[in-house]
Amino acid sequence: MGGGAQDCVALLAMATLLALLSSLLWGTADYHGGNLSKKYPAIAVLGVTQAIGLVFGILLALFAGEFSANAFGEDGYFFPGALGGIFGYLGLICLYAGLSTGRMGVVAPISALSALVPVAYAFFVKGDRLSLILSIGAALAIAGAFLASGPELSQGLPIKPLILALGAAAGFGVALIGMAIGSQGSVLMTMVMMRATTLVISLGILLKYRTIGGLNFKVAPVLIFIGCADALANILLGYATTKGSLTLAMVLGALYPIFTAVLAFKFLNERLHRVQYIGIFAAVAGVAVISAF
Repeated sequence: MGGGAQDCVALLAMATLLALLSSLLWGTADYHGGNLSKKYPAIAVLGVTQAIGLVFGILLALFAGEFSANAFGEDGYFFPGALGGIFGYLGLICLYAGLSTGRMGVVAPISALSALVPVAYAFFVKGDRLSLILSIGAALAIAGAFLASGPELSQGLPIKPLILALGAAAGFGVALIGMAIGSQGSVLMTMVMMRATTLVISLGILLKYRTIGGLNFKVAPVLIFIGCADALANILLGYATTKGSLTLAMVLGALYPIFTAVLAFKFLNERLHRVQYIGIFAAVAGVAVISAF
């Protein structure tokens, strides 16, 4: 095998690993964030963790010397990062509003399909094409993420939760596109811009209500972990999009519901339904196919 082919394989393997680590961190952060939001207002948890993520990103950017990156112009991170931050926050608003309806089995699985938005962008705009076998692996992985969220297929699709779930998927999907575009110039500064944008929105809401929802120093370690893990997940996925196929990076990065479900099963004794086991198996099979080919 030639040196160029070996380098290509190495880059794809690195992109795969980074995307999977990203989904692991996202799933773990979502588990802890959801658990904490049972005791404290979700908007307060979100605002504080966004601030922590911003500080974490700034420190990394300072250490790496990324503040010299172009903010505007070609490969600038400012507008893609701001776009990602705004739409990511809109996605979260739709997600929390949808979850508040009590139809998690409708909202969570559909919102997990957010990867389809950047995948469509990669296909129609960037011209990203996969071989047949990799397409099968990607389809298995996406279907696995959907099923692992435990969809309530037998109970129908009520209109309000369905619309909110689609809104969450669209918001997250556009945010991922913004992150991928900005990452071509600077992964770290794109993430910092996304966090700065969401922090401004969160601060505006927190100032309106003049409270942080009773959060205290006892939960500081969990808040720090959520903020840093979420930010690091963004960074890893951003790097993954620059190392290999944008489509595969987004598909593998969207497997986070599996890790959330497994953690809830392990530590909260939440029972996994048969469809979730099928989803986990399908996702693992999809990742295996992608890794092998």
